[in-house]
Amino acid sequence: MPLQTLELKAVGAFPKLFLDYITKNETLAPFYNQFPDLEGFRKAIQSRAFTQEKRQTLVTALEKQYANIDSKPDFSVLLNEKTFTVTTGHQLNIFTGPLYVIYKIVTIINLAKKLKAEFPDYNFVPVYWMASEDHDFEEISVFNLFGKNYKWETTQKGAVGRMNPAELRAICDQIPEQVEFFQQAYLTNNTLANAVRCYMNHLFESEGLICLDADDKTLKAVFNHIIKDDLLQHTASKIVTKTSNKLHTSGYHTQITPREINFFYLEDGLRERIVKEDNTYKILHTDITFSESEILQLADTHPEKFSPNVVLRPLYQEVILPNLAYIGGPSEVPYWLQLKGIFDHYGEQFPLLMPRNFALIVNEASRKKIDKLGITTEELFADEVTLRKSFVEKNSRKSLSLAFEIDEINDIFERILKKAIIIEPTMKGPVEGVKAKSINALEHLEKRIKRAEERNQEGSVNQLLALKEKLFPGGGLQERKENFLNFYLTDNLFIKKLLDTLNPLDYSFNIIEI
Repeated sequence: MPLQTLELKAVGAFPKLFLDYITKNETLAPFYNQFPDLEGFRKAIQSRAFTQEKRQTLVTALEKQYANIDSKPDFSVLLNEKTFTVTTGHQLNIFTGPLYVIYKIVTIINLAKKLKAEFPDYNFVPVYWMASEDHDFEEISVFNLFGKNYKWETTQKGAVGRMNPAELRAICDQIPEQVEFFQQAYLTNNTLANAVRCYMNHLFESEGLICLDADDKTLKAVFNHIIKDDLLQHTASKIVTKTSNKLHTSGYHTQITPREINFFYLEDGLRERIVKEDNTYKILHTDITFSESEILQLADTHPEKFSPNVVLRPLYQEVILPNLAYIGGPSEVPYWLQLKGIFDHYGEQFPLLMPRNFALIVNEASRKKIDKLGITTEELFADEVTLRKSFVEKNSRKSLSLAFEIDEINDIFERILKKAIIIEPTMKGPVEGVKAKSINALEHLEKRIKRAEERNQEGSVNQLLALKEKLFPGGGLQERKENFLNFYLTDNLFIKKLLDTLNPLDYSFNIIEI
């Protein structure tokens, strides 16, 4: 697939904190350890420690989670002290959700391959951290295919990973038969987490991808000391607040705000915040309460009932995985920069933060329209007003600007002013007033000329705007709206071609022609 790249800052879609991070702005140096380049990975490998006991716990949990999948990854490699993971995470959007979820997974798979080539004495395993405990159902319930939105309707509540996906049969019946693996996943598994593992294994089985569901009692037990510390000392809240203030002082907007207690209480059908009032721990929107001794005992006997929020989930990930890097998007990388102090406090290594791959897919039909209109793909990244204006000016047979005439008016009135103030100094105001009215009249006339030319080019302008909407639906990036099936259904090698094309360590925006 032909490929060209743009600097991310040229895309106009990413926050300052993210852009400053990937360009190594020195202001941000205190908020991370190593930059995600090969030298950074070399240092991370040398310093990353992970006990054999934790490795065995992880492998045992994975074997249990994959028990019903016939063809599965080789988990035993994780028992090797020279094996490390590279991780990305995302909500369990139905039918994978937006296209960038696939880009995330392609990035970690390609990163694992690149690291193996660079450091052949070590092993690197790509891990998809399934956000199975997330309870924002609305965020995962819709996907877009060929311009149509499909929505999962349900009355189920609580952690989405525990929901039964059988209700997705109605949507499965509406999508093409060649992706029956989705139907197989959703209709033969009793939880959404198991279903996602099933279809991700189908799509990426040959690439060694491991899907981890951290909603697991044995894994939570490894995190138990931090659960109890947060309940009693509220350490994370204090540290993240301090870090956020430093980022604010440096002129950055931060993504997350810590709670006093950064855990939810988790049961089937229920995920609600834990709050402390006086000496009692309460579960919001329920009648469930605990004394201090009761909730600490619960953490010992049932750690699976404690679900970390966005502040402590990253730490949980690094506690239970022999991880080197977290690969995230333009919102994720910035909020991780708020968290290094927590890792330092608990003695856990802060991972390398890596941007995922970003891409725009341009098919043959769109390429022909781009060529016919005489524009470049890069020009389409401009907002609609700018795009329309530049297109009309470029394609007009005559200049639409009255800038030369306005400059002449300025010169004329300079000469008038010199004559007038010799006769009467108070004439400056009236002369300036007439000058301003004249220039305003010319600027208004220029706008009318441009609108008239837009009408003359209306057909081409409409084609341009239709192309813009096709590649940037709703004015946003394609990868945030379209589903990968829009491309996979016409070419089942689409994912393989992405794997062959994208470079995980090239922090640019990719334009890929198919």
